[in-house]
Amino acid sequence: MIRIDLDDPTREDVRLLLDEHLADMFATSPAESVHSLDHSALSAPEISFWTARENGTLLGCGALKRLTAVHGEIKSMRTTPAARGRGVAGLLLSSIVAEARRRGTERLSLETGTEEFFAPARRLYTRHGFTECPPFAGYALDPHSVFLTLALTPGAAA
Repeated sequence: MIRIDLDDPTREDVRLLLDEHLADMFATSPAESVHSLDHSALSAPEISFWTARENGTLLGCGALKRLTAVHGEIKSMRTTPAARGRGVAGLLLSSIVAEARRRGTERLSLETGTEEFFAPARRLYTRHGFTECPPFAGYALDPHSVFLTLALTPGAAA
């Protein structure tokens, strides 16, 4: 059974997964277009971090960054190669969205890449109701970034 729980981004197996994530981001996008966070940045007080595990084995991770009292950002969604295609990312995303709603968040946004490498992520977010939006929270227009958002309450402004 897959469990989604709050976790510590500095745990050894999580750090290794995040290091792999950052390496892929820098290999795929220009440095100025990489907005991924390392394990120390994911330990900030405004960030909640979850992992998906099965029998203790790490399958993936994701985070929720509080931007304002009503706006959150999805960060650092990643699954291990062995977990891909098993629905782990969808479980993580659904858990984060549910927790954001519970906290009173009215809107969730995220940034992901435009390269083909990011196509599975874009499909995941679209399946979960995210739609394209302008840059938010200090991001700038960038040909290597796409910005997506999801209203969690009726009438939430884009």
